Amino acid sequence: MTIDVVDLRNFYGQRLGVVARRFVGRGIRGRWTDTAGQRLLGVGYATPYLGLFREEAERCLAFMPATQGVVKWPSTRSGLSALVDENELPLADSAVDRVLLVHALEMTQDASALLREVWRVLASGGRLLAVVPNRRGLWARMDHTPFGHGRPYSRTQITSLLRETWFTPTGWGEALYVPPIARGWFLRSGVAWERTGASLSAPFAGVHIVEATKQVYRAIPARREKQRRLVPGLEPALAPSPGGAARSSS
Repeated sequence: MTIDVVDLRNFYGQRLGVVARRFVGRGIRGRWTDTAGQRLLGVGYATPYLGLFREEAERCLAFMPATQGVVKWPSTRSGLSALVDENELPLADSAVDRVLLVHALEMTQDASALLREVWRVLASGGRLLAVVPNRRGLWARMDHTPFGHGRPYSRTQITSLLRETWFTPTGWGEALYVPPIARGWFLRSGVAWERTGASLSAPFAGVHIVEATKQVYRAIPARREKQRRLVPGLEPALAPSPGGAARSSS
């Protein structure tokens, strides 16, 4: 189940969306501190977080799935966003160094196909960072936020999905321990919620933030050759005709 790009934009313009952007952005930035000179691609609705890297990265692009829709980004400069088929990204092989997935894995109809396409466009040694709703968190259970739409994941499910699509998970983080309640007290206490949840390693964070690297050399399962039955070669032999046998007996 996808959510319209207008709804996504409106959410991040509200107070709850501002809080989500703050804490998720902090987790993303904590993972990627060295993007100078890198070619960075955001897939899904990553524009609220791409601004963290636009001034230092060599290039930032925002690809938004056709099922979701597209908005211009950045709003005051030349556009860097495009409407794409998420399973056929308009880039050459190994074209980018980093890929940021936000509101992407949980929304797509085929997560494996999306990740394999991301694998294709990532350069050797490229890094993927995915923000994925936590199925045990409150944010995945309330549909007044984008994180309550689509399919949430457990850590085990994300790990299996990444390994099946030729990625190696290398780092984990969580964000959004604060309940998704758009009231003043909850929003003002957001920092305390985040610190407490992180210190306790609580399992109810709203999102996983997982980093993975591209496997350049993948293991290919060996195929067993079918055992062949050896048929012995037969020497040709002449068989007497019935007529000849009758004449010899007479």
